[in-house]
Amino acid sequence: MTERVLVLPRADVPGGCDFHGIRAARAGQLEDLRATIGASGRYLERAVAEDDPTHKQVIPYVVVRDADRVFLMRRTDAGGDPRLHGKASIGVGGHLSPVDEGGDALMSGLRREWVEELETDWEPEFELVGFLNDDTNPVGAVHLGVVFSVDAAGRPVGVREHDKLIGAFAGTEELIGSWDRLETWSRLVADALEMGRSQ
Repeated sequence: MTERVLVLPRADVPGGCDFHGIRAARAGQLEDLRATIGASGRYLERAVAEDDPTHKQVIPYVVVRDADRVFLMRRTDAGGDPRLHGKASIGVGGHLSPVDEGGDALMSGLRREWVEELETDWEPEFELVGFLNDDTNPVGAVHLGVVFSVDAAGRPVGVREHDKLIGAFAGTEELIGSWDRLETWSRLVADALEMGRSQ
């Protein structure tokens, strides 16, 4: 079955896409984006969307924090794409798909990704950080991140796909030690949260 993902016309993204990294956002700006998704969002075949910079694929992206630590995930060699082996990320998220359709596709997709990716026995409270854009490469040019932070507050967090991922909380030094393996979005988010190498 062909995968379809939710996209917005680049021209319709509230506030535009003429920024690099994280643009801080308030609740009202998130509401504007959710309303725009409801009005202008549509589903394209992923293969088409990945090669169409006139549209942005909307990606909810969650960072889990616990005091001064962040949940760091590393990909094992068991994943299907060898290019991702050994890569690391501090974000949980993914594409919005037709299963998220309804009154609020963004928040539905956010909660779905949380349940699919992480094992927790508690209910997260998603706090908006901002929007994430990186038009410096072909992959970033077709994606728009909506970044949220969750406070674990000492509660346990684990990864679901134990064969493909290893996950644990990491302090700033460990995160910086993994910098060369971090995916681009994770580096941008870490810098925005003042946990990055540029701090």
